[in-house]
Amino acid sequence: MGSKRYALLMCGEDSEYLVKMHGGTYGVFVKLLQEQEEKWDLYKLVQGEFPEQHDLPLYDGFVISGSCYDAHANDPWILDLIALVIKLDSMHKKILGICFGHQIIGRALGGKVGRSPNGWDIGVKAINVSSSLPLAFSSLKLPSKLSIYKCHRDEILELPPKAEVIAWSEMTGVEMFSYGDHMFGIQGHPEFTYDLLLFFIDRIIQRNLVQEAFAVDAKVKAASQEPDKEILKRLCVDFLKGRL
Repeated sequence: MGSKRYALLMCGEDSEYLVKMHGGTYGVFVKLLQEQEEKWDLYKLVQGEFPEQHDLPLYDGFVISGSCYDAHANDPWILDLIALVIKLDSMHKKILGICFGHQIIGRALGGKVGRSPNGWDIGVKAINVSSSLPLAFSSLKLPSKLSIYKCHRDEILELPPKAEVIAWSEMTGVEMFSYGDHMFGIQGHPEFTYDLLLFFIDRIIQRNLVQEAFAVDAKVKAASQEPDKEILKRLCVDFLKGRL
């Protein structure tokens, strides 16, 4: 057997800071997910870089990153991504969606995505894990609560038919969900470090997308809190590699 091959579908643009400190979005996700003898390819979707249709069967799984774009928007590349998710679903390919990627999977499969009625959710937040996990995830030994980095104002408002909630919070009704045994969405950011959270908070402040006092308070609170990074990493890796 050859080495496993995965594709990172990058849905934003790298900054100088991201590239210098973390090797860009690619470096962040490869650090979280890559294991020995795996090949990871990068596709910059905003620039129109998509995997060719004839290459799709070559991949063992796909990861859809976060983004500053709206998952409920109709930019041409977003519509192309939705079509790709539908195609990959028909092929029963593994897809892990993070934040924007989580919402895109929900939208592509027939759910509803939009602005959260509760506004921005930023910082290290506790989410509640369902006591009755979907069959494909039933072997997991997860605690009843997990802490995860959050930075979003959109969410899945209505799940697609046949999708199942894995985790929820007071702010967000769908923190994690699964669809069959091949699609898994996480609203938070298992790939984040504290400095990445600060970087993205500063970015939304600079773009006047959030009240500065609220965002600064989120920074201060996050400094004294720790996400469950190792549990979240294991969850992502085991799903993507078919170990659940």
